[in-house]
Amino acid sequence: MAEKQLVEFELENGGKFLVEIEESEDTSLATERVALPSGREIAKAQKTFSEAIDNIKPVVASITNKFKDLGPNEMEVKFGIKLSADAGAIITSVGGEVNFEITVKWRKD
Repeated sequence: MAEKQLVEFELENGGKFLVEIEESEDTSLATERVALPSGREIAKAQKTFSEAIDNIKPVVASITNKFKDLGPNEMEVKFGIKLSADAGAIITSVGGEVNFEITVKWRKD
């Protein structure tokens, strides 16, 4: 089982939050280490949370564009996201497969 580590992500407004992630097997990654007031050492993400989320925006835009010509009143796309200290946000897989749940709705007006 992979070891867990705490990673600090910074928000656009300067705020910060911690995420528990699986520790990277690649020890060559230059992730900055910081200490909490308790003395516990944590990793600092190489990207802000906003930058990490920017990694997946093109995927959502592509899915939206593919369904736009159908003219739905509503569209919902669901998928899992995993945060990584070095890569940012990653679309996660379950059992070796990536799953997207897409719901499109039309209303009679």
